[in-house]
Amino acid sequence: MTSRSFPNLFPDYHGEQILAKNERLDDEFSHRVKASMNSLLGQLQAGLQHVKGDNYSVYTGQTGIALLYLHLYHTFPDATDRQSYLEKAVGYLQPALRHLGSGVFTFMCGDAGTLAVAAVAFARLGDSRTSKECLSRLEGLSGEVVKESGTPDEHLYGRAGYLAALMFVQSHLGSNVIHVDTIRKVVRAMLASGQALSHKKKWEPPLMYAWYKEHYMGAAHGLAGIIYTLLLARKDPELCAEIDKVVPATMDYLLKLQFPSGNFPAVIGEKDDRLVHWCHGAPGWTSMLALAYQAYNNHHYLEAAERCGEVTWQRGLLKKGYGLCHGTAGNAYAFLALFRLTQNQKHLYRACKFAEWCFDYGKHGCRVPDTPFSLFEGMAGTVYFLADILNPLKARFPAYEY
Repeated sequence: MTSRSFPNLFPDYHGEQILAKNERLDDEFSHRVKASMNSLLGQLQAGLQHVKGDNYSVYTGQTGIALLYLHLYHTFPDATDRQSYLEKAVGYLQPALRHLGSGVFTFMCGDAGTLAVAAVAFARLGDSRTSKECLSRLEGLSGEVVKESGTPDEHLYGRAGYLAALMFVQSHLGSNVIHVDTIRKVVRAMLASGQALSHKKKWEPPLMYAWYKEHYMGAAHGLAGIIYTLLLARKDPELCAEIDKVVPATMDYLLKLQFPSGNFPAVIGEKDDRLVHWCHGAPGWTSMLALAYQAYNNHHYLEAAERCGEVTWQRGLLKKGYGLCHGTAGNAYAFLALFRLTQNQKHLYRACKFAEWCFDYGKHGCRVPDTPFSLFEGMAGTVYFLADILNPLKARFPAYEY
């Protein structure tokens, strides 16, 4: 046991058949997942009644709860209470929409998250006028996003996080709902920023980014998250050529920094192999490496992703809790990304074992997060993951994977 994780006492995969013919989990395990999910959802609904409603972000606020209910609406189309999920989502979005103007433009932590989730929710509700208004306001943020002076590029507070919001609405409402020039301007601003810093500081790779003067590497603040979002933008042929000029060489440099354990440092130059979190460390790298392998067919990327999976299996049952950003549920998405890529049921088995850990929510002695019911730190994120694992080939890390 490390100072940050519990020992993983689960037996590893030995050929078990986890996926049924309909590409969903077998009935017995699905029943256990649903029972745990519904129990936690009940606790969540009770707990939220005592939460002060002045945080409106996806990360720890009301829009995150709205995103969970929207996810349940999409995930359970045959549920008798399906419409109530959508109504609950809209109920959390309405006060959030009245409190725009945070000065942050990203999906997870800013106004873009509220506008993107609201655009989809109101479209599902049949209110196309409000949905289109949200889309217009979302695209209207792009002017601030592409400004050169001091604008960061990472996910929580930077351009990658804004780009994720645009891709979210495209994934639900179609690519034509966002003007192609908006995405191109943001991607080109990210490429220009990374190239400028690399040139100025004489870095070896063609792209380099900083957050508060540190060269972070992980999904939340660093290179893994930025490159992942750039790779998603390759579906535009015009952008693809520009991205491919600089991303593969940057990737090749970053792979040299992977620890023997399979983990990555939180910051370039750091020798401390501690953080096996989505936000900082191997779990957040896995989806990026998987996408890079799909894009470039470079087996080094697949091998690096598999090593990320190994260290996540060994050290991913976190004392910090069960959440998405730095908890066991978030770490399990690394296995789901590997399963989608390889179809190897070992990875699905491992995700299921992490789900079993979450069945005993609150019983392992984990730290209680500051926002215990939120999407990215608390219980809402675990409910989101348990809903996702029921249909693992469609599972995606929220506000990040598309």
